[in-house]
Amino acid sequence: MVLITFPDGSKEEFEDGISCLQIAEKISPRLAKEAVAAKINDNIVDLSFKINSDSNIQILTGKDAEGLDTIRHSCTHLMAQAILRLYPSTKLTIGPVVENGFYYDVDSEKNFTPEDLIVISKEMENIVKEDLEITREEISKREALKLFATNKYKIEMIKEMPDTENISIYKQGEFYDLCRGPHVPRTGLLKAWKLTKVAGAYWRANSNNKQLQRIYGVAFNTKKELDDYLKMMEEAEKRNHKKIGEEMELFAMFDLIGKGLPVWLPKGEIIRQEIENFAIEVERKAGFVRVATPNLAKKELFEKSGHLPYYEDSMYPAMKMDDGTYYLKAMNCPLHHLVYGKKQRSYKELPIRIAEYGTCYRNELSGTLTGLLRVRILRMNDAHIYCTKEQIEQEIESVLKMIKYYYDIFGLNNYSFRLSKHSKENKEKYIDEPENWEYSEEILRKVLTRLELPFIEAENEAAFYGPKIDIQLKNVYGREETMSTVQLDFAAKSRFNLHYQDKDNKINNEVFVIHRAPLSTHERLMAHLIEHFAGKFPLWLSPVQIVLLPIADRHVDYCNALKNEWVSKNLRIEVDDRTESTPKKIRDAQMQKIPLMITIGDKEIDNNTLAIRNLDGKVKFGVSKDEFLNKVLENIRNKQIYFDM
Repeated sequence: MVLITFPDGSKEEFEDGISCLQIAEKISPRLAKEAVAAKINDNIVDLSFKINSDSNIQILTGKDAEGLDTIRHSCTHLMAQAILRLYPSTKLTIGPVVENGFYYDVDSEKNFTPEDLIVISKEMENIVKEDLEITREEISKREALKLFATNKYKIEMIKEMPDTENISIYKQGEFYDLCRGPHVPRTGLLKAWKLTKVAGAYWRANSNNKQLQRIYGVAFNTKKELDDYLKMMEEAEKRNHKKIGEEMELFAMFDLIGKGLPVWLPKGEIIRQEIENFAIEVERKAGFVRVATPNLAKKELFEKSGHLPYYEDSMYPAMKMDDGTYYLKAMNCPLHHLVYGKKQRSYKELPIRIAEYGTCYRNELSGTLTGLLRVRILRMNDAHIYCTKEQIEQEIESVLKMIKYYYDIFGLNNYSFRLSKHSKENKEKYIDEPENWEYSEEILRKVLTRLELPFIEAENEAAFYGPKIDIQLKNVYGREETMSTVQLDFAAKSRFNLHYQDKDNKINNEVFVIHRAPLSTHERLMAHLIEHFAGKFPLWLSPVQIVLLPIADRHVDYCNALKNEWVSKNLRIEVDDRTESTPKKIRDAQMQKIPLMITIGDKEIDNNTLAIRNLDGKVKFGVSKDEFLNKVLENIRNKQIYFDM
């Protein structure tokens, strides 16, 4: 007999070798019908798994996160089986679960199109109707090599597996695949999924390997959950920053310039400059000093910092010049370290806070580039704080408060904190200084705890030189993106001989460096703000803040005079003097997302008043010019999100 402990703490004895599904059936026929997998002593297993020792058990359904992952994992096999039925020469590679769904990378002579996804989906529906049993088998490495002999990708993976361990495969009908599992017991349980897109991907993310086709899908527990998600995606797509950026003429990409290298058009540059000016003002009040550093530097600098070799894959190739080898900078910190070390520093000067909106370059693969979120040029809201050990906590706390202030100004509230730590096993990625890692990670944990900021801890997510706090912002698609970061660097002090003269006139090299980028990069921040506001920016950020709409030609001169008067107050004004109807001018202004539209006719001129309309369609007549101007200037000065008519 085996003693089974359930999640509520209750216990019951069962016969040796009882399966998880049989236990589910004994609990409830409904639970057995909804069950997709089980958790045995914290390991996720198939429902067919047989229990031969005392265990803790939880029966998983699609309502559980692990159960939903099992459904999504099984959908990869469902899709793969359909692809092989339709295109038998296709070679399968890997098909993992991702957020909200799954994908499978395939090598096929067929160049898949959106129309092909419909065909594949119909075959998937047929397999669901067949309600095929899904079974697990364990075979030897030799058997696996024979079974997958015609698939070079599977063979490559199998050869890397230990000779002494069995290899698991899963079968459903005529289909089989290399897989750890677990999977749902039958294909008939997979009823809420949809294939979404095709993209390119290199085998094992290596650009030297063959480019494969990656077919994406989403999957949920119920049809309603799927429909709700698709509706949310449809609404989110209306806010897509690439679409709105094109419509509002904020930025552009040019093939002759290259992928991932956005050009800020006049209206987008206005927003970019407003954000940068805001950051400069906030940083000045917080005691930061500004510098400007070159966009490239000698190889020796990046070797000194450790970015070569740790970060070399993300840097552009070397440029051999007559006086040495140069690299485009992928980060600003090594140059800031030189600024700090240019002269002897006193303990009285610390902390020293050096800031720069520095332009950096990252050698991203072309297939990974997307809009403003993944680019090759980054204008970074960067700064480095040089402080003593005793000052670390206060400085990190101040940076976190600054980040919260920025987010409040922009109305961003769907974010969370992540303490990104190193991995003891990954010595190739991280500097091997165990004591410094432990000390630094504990300091960041302590600050987060003291500020009562809820956070998770993530291993193998740190920078190579130290741990960091990442602020994870959830976008309109429901995906998490790293927005802001605060990093504690314990390596720079020795690499760059950073030191200061202490109160006893002795040289102290215990200089810690805090890297911080509260506003991320212009590119990433702008992508989020465009989608967050759906292009309807607050008054202080709007490229055009007010448009004056003369009803007739005789009102144009008055509008131009009013424009000149308000431009002197640093307002961004346009006059729409086209020979179009007023309703047409209003519609066009709404399409351009201009926040305030002012109609000028005889009545307004005679009474020295304004007729104001906002983007929500609210209209107010007979408004005093001075009252309106004061309200506008106050709204901009306070960087308010909404304008109170």
